[in-house]
Amino acid sequence: MCPFVGFAFLRQAACFALLPVSAAAGLFPAPVIPYFCAMNQIVDTHAHLYSRKFSHDRPEMVRRAIDAGVSRLYLPNIDGESIDAMLELEAAFPENCFAMMGLHPSSVQPDTWEAELALVEKWLQERQWAGVGETGIDLYWDKSTLPIQQKSFARHIEWAKDLDLPLIIHSRESNEECLELVKAGQDGRLRGIFHCFSGSVEQARRMTDLGFMLGIGGTLTYKNSGVAEVIQEIPVEHLVLETDAPYLPPVPHRGKRNESAYIVFVAEKLAEVKGIPLAEVAAATTENALRMFRTASTVA
Repeated sequence: MCPFVGFAFLRQAACFALLPVSAAAGLFPAPVIPYFCAMNQIVDTHAHLYSRKFSHDRPEMVRRAIDAGVSRLYLPNIDGESIDAMLELEAAFPENCFAMMGLHPSSVQPDTWEAELALVEKWLQERQWAGVGETGIDLYWDKSTLPIQQKSFARHIEWAKDLDLPLIIHSRESNEECLELVKAGQDGRLRGIFHCFSGSVEQARRMTDLGFMLGIGGTLTYKNSGVAEVIQEIPVEHLVLETDAPYLPPVPHRGKRNESAYIVFVAEKLAEVKGIPLAEVAAATTENALRMFRTASTVA
């Protein structure tokens, strides 16, 4: 039963969007979240839904995403401190939340990185995971750790190949550095996603030529990000959707906490940029994600 008492209905191709007009009895907030019917499911390939920012409403937030048609939610790890919360969320929603294991480049620090990598390796051997990551290189916060970030990333590349899992890459201000290591490690076994893509058309094509997809999130909706202009040149078969929740919320929620249900706004913007129906964006990006994670399609 939907909790909203009023809706505006929008129809585009084969899907409907339900926009809440008011909340029942005014007892809870009514975030504006479009809804996709069952034949137009969406996959959020990157969301930190175990974050403390969701501590007061985590189950409700996940259910909002599921109710909005976001059927699969992939959870990249940060470091040793995030593992328990991530696994608890996966256990609570086993049909919708899928954990990945890795060490975020911002957590690669001189005094802890080797112990953190040992923990990641231990966990990778103990159970099945949806992917390896979040890994990569971040030169926005700290350039001094580049050498050990490169070593960490190289280890993740080998793990992804050995385990036949997608590699989830964080490449903030480091596309060239990441591309160099991916190219060196690509022996036909490596696949993955350049998460939160931001780069040139030439870099995007090099990423896709290496067998990687581009993760498209809230920055696509930002007026001056430049992402839309680049994505116009990249075929939709190379794109997957993501939120990076609770970060990078799309317009019209910019400046607020992001959540997986808001991915529909990214899909709407991508449809506009590519000049194709929203239903086609939903179907194509979902199929891309299922293929990347090698999951049997459940889309009608």
